[in-house]
Amino acid sequence: MDDDRGRSGAVEIPIEGTLDLHTFRPGEVRDLVVDYLRQCRDRGILEVRIVHGKGTGALRRTVHAVLERAPEVSSFRLAEDHAGGWGATIVTLIERGRSS
Repeated sequence: MDDDRGRSGAVEIPIEGTLDLHTFRPGEVRDLVVDYLRQCRDRGILEVRIVHGKGTGALRRTVHAVLERAPEVSSFRLAEDHAGGWGATIVTLIERGRSS
């Protein structure tokens, strides 16, 4: 079965402030979220939308657990209805060089 993964298994994700987790395996989510937030912060993107879907809430709980432990995260909340409602989380990152 072909997909967008290269020989290394890596997928190229545009760093634009929205991460849609629908195409990733649950086991990839923790590292992916941390890496994506780091890349956003390095580019000066301090508000990030993570789309985890509504479903059973398992993926949302995983994402929130990662965000609770990430030192670069200032805060996070469920998105407004127009941005995905409880199927997405809005993350505010701490600007480089600042501490909480």
